[in-house]
Amino acid sequence: MPRQLGELEDAVMTRVWQWNRPVTVREVLEDLQQERSIAYTTVMTVLDNLHQKGWVRREVEGRAYRYTAVSTRAAYSAALMNEAWQQSDNPAAALVAFFGMMSTEQREALNDAIRILPRDTPEAGAAPAEGAEGGAGPAEPGR
Repeated sequence: MPRQLGELEDAVMTRVWQWNRPVTVREVLEDLQQERSIAYTTVMTVLDNLHQKGWVRREVEGRAYRYTAVSTRAAYSAALMNEAWQQSDNPAAALVAFFGMMSTEQREALNDAIRILPRDTPEAGAAPAEGAEGGAGPAEPGR
């Protein structure tokens, strides 16, 4: 389960996720410097820490590394939501409270997500009906 990213880690990962390609420390530095004063070595340390934590992989290119995200921002957000939900002593109440905080746009996104989920998958722990097809349904776009 991922730990929530710190402010600077999130700023760096946001760029890695948005650009969706291998990035260098220099590229991230130059973009971050449009918002704040920050040193090359700070960005290098943050990317190295993100690599050590398993958030990015890196490949040597010349004398520098190129960093690539290991997973998507959506997967990170989903893991954080799942962690928060599992921490609750009343998961149903937590979901009701969470849904109550949602904007109209977020509720529409939730309804869209529910429509995407395969409905023919067996309940967790239940054996599939005899002769039932295996698998978890159609793959989502981008998978």
